[in-house]
Amino acid sequence: EFHSAGPPSYWQGNETLRVPAALFALNRARLCDRLRAHKEVPRKAVALLQGGEQTNRYCTDTGIIFRQESYFHWTFGVTEADCYGAVDVDTGNAILFVPRLPENYAVWMGNIHPPEHFRQKYAVNEVRYTDEVISVNAQSVPFAFLSQRGVNTDSQNNTFYYLFIYIRVIKTDMELEVLRYTNKISSEAHKEVMKAVKVGMKEYELESLFQHYCYMRGGMRHTSYTCICGREHLSLHFGHLCALQYILFDMGGEYYCYGSDITCTFPANGTFTPDQRDIYRAVLKSSRAVMKAIKPGERETGMCLPAAEKLTRIGLLRGDVDDMVKVHLGAVFMPHGLGHLLGIDVHDVGGVERIDLPGLRSLRTARVLVPGMVLTIEPGIYFIDHLLDQALADPAQACFLNNDVLARFRGFGGVRIEDDIAVTANGMELLTCVPRTVEEVEAFMAEARGNPKTFASVSSQSSGP
Repeated sequence: EFHSAGPPSYWQGNETLRVPAALFALNRARLCDRLRAHKEVPRKAVALLQGGEQTNRYCTDTGIIFRQESYFHWTFGVTEADCYGAVDVDTGNAILFVPRLPENYAVWMGNIHPPEHFRQKYAVNEVRYTDEVISVNAQSVPFAFLSQRGVNTDSQNNTFYYLFIYIRVIKTDMELEVLRYTNKISSEAHKEVMKAVKVGMKEYELESLFQHYCYMRGGMRHTSYTCICGREHLSLHFGHLCALQYILFDMGGEYYCYGSDITCTFPANGTFTPDQRDIYRAVLKSSRAVMKAIKPGERETGMCLPAAEKLTRIGLLRGDVDDMVKVHLGAVFMPHGLGHLLGIDVHDVGGVERIDLPGLRSLRTARVLVPGMVLTIEPGIYFIDHLLDQALADPAQACFLNNDVLARFRGFGGVRIEDDIAVTANGMELLTCVPRTVEEVEAFMAEARGNPKTFASVSSQSSGP
């Protein structure tokens, strides 16, 4: 909902965050500054964007919950479907085009608002109907439809508006405030899951609890992506939780299209086994080593290899670590990338070409870090039979594997720890706030079960993984 008391803002009531419409006015101003500086953009150009369309489920009349198209949201912050928006590059003036609704809309859906309602709601200069798009744009001479096609290196789908992409990479202070909020609510939702987990539960019960908390307490109707709630590797099982199982929950809530992406891994019964403790601590040490290295001017590819190096130091391997890195042994245990950009899309725009090396080809950004970037840091260790068998069959990698110890971990599953961070002038800001060390996780889960040893006291005493 938008509220007109004071400056227009998006607000879901109660303790949810108010997001000012000024956030999008600033985005439009940044866009115009960049377009005016681009030599290929003529004078009197207009940037025209199409918003998301309301769709139904296949051939039925059952509507799919609408979520705005990301570029359009970044520019206008509009929650309604089937809209267009135009921005005059020279002046910065914004025109919003809304559908001209039929009279029977008022019978089934509520009041039909006039254009002035939307002008005030979204703090734009003018509002017209979508059937006027052509006539309004024809007034701009020469008219330039400033959008370009390209390929998203993650999904391989077509993407638009390449000139927008690099502006979206750097978040404004107002955008960072929304991302802090999504992380706060999502972190609390993960903690609710950790409190509630009991041996014998099904994973879908815990997923539903996460979604319920995000929606009820945070006003988040959407999650940033389909929740991953799996016991082994990255797969969805929805089976019963056994006492000694490691469970992995990769879930993030989304508020007003801005997302979060958090992974917690913990034992179902609240107590780590010695093997679980060793693997978990190795992943956490890797995470914290990467966070310590983050600063403007660094490149994420440069942090990926040290992360892989730390993941090899878990007693399963033998030999020289530098030689292990040369044969990409870390990719056997962590085949995915170290992280990705985060914002309006969970795998946000702005990544560059992939690097075709094990452990790096899944890295979604190879950019030099600058203040205002928001990233995930998500190292992991996984015991995936297919990759282990491949490594054992490769003499260059097999010579480092201690197969006797490795056999003990077959069927262990995987551990991933994922946090969201913002790059600052001097380093980074950790946006995620969940129990992380072995001691914190065990104390937090014990406290939820009525144990007098409180999480707060352990958290204050814990100084390392």
